[in-house]
Amino acid sequence: MTRPMKVAVIGGTGLLGAKVVDRLRARGHEAVAVAPGPDAYPLTGAGLRAALDGARVVVDVIGHPGADAKEVLALCTAATRNVLAVAEAAGVSHHVALSMVGVGRIPGDGWFRAKVAQEGLIRRSPVPHSIVRATQFFESTPDVADTATEGRTVRVAPVPCQPVAVDDVAAELCRTVEGEPLDEPVEVAGPERFRLDQLVARALSARDDPRLVVTDPYARYFGAPARGRGLIPDAGRARITPTRFESWLRLPH
Repeated sequence: MTRPMKVAVIGGTGLLGAKVVDRLRARGHEAVAVAPGPDAYPLTGAGLRAALDGARVVVDVIGHPGADAKEVLALCTAATRNVLAVAEAAGVSHHVALSMVGVGRIPGDGWFRAKVAQEGLIRRSPVPHSIVRATQFFESTPDVADTATEGRTVRVAPVPCQPVAVDDVAAELCRTVEGEPLDEPVEVAGPERFRLDQLVARALSARDDPRLVVTDPYARYFGAPARGRGLIPDAGRARITPTRFESWLRLPH
């Protein structure tokens, strides 16, 4: 087992971050959950400096829910610069960041553009890093439906996807934390492929949601054109996780 160390988890109170914190603590590490806020991140560095003091690894899994395309880009880049600067000053030896499968392959605004910018900042930083690109979370499928809803109709593109459970992503992030910096992206995906429109329809049905999913090849995915194979990992290179979608649906949520 890896020697216990201090790990600061930025966004450690969110759905994914909390799972990362719990897993790291169960493995004997001192995991500190850093929540967004005016005293910690990203507006000032005071709380962030205290959280990273003595940390060997920083994990950044923070999101910016509800932000529009321009706002999410500004927030993501400003926050990343702040974390990288504090991490370098604190002597952090490994920066682990969550990104998205499809970065660099799917044009558009919103999260994809923000993640491209974030990855660029991380690569140019002197802090050794690992970038973990995950596919769409099972847990985010309702959000896909909500952003694509017009009245009682949900318009979703018939593109291939390979979604993953948040708990499995947390496990892969912890595995990355305990390893050496990769200095290149690694992709994480679930064990099954679906068509995105069919996946959304199945998820809504499981929740007894009455909305109607309509297949629309021109529908956008979180503000980006969802076409081709942009939402699935590179063949043969991804870390494939164990949880299947139907098994996840049967879990309590």
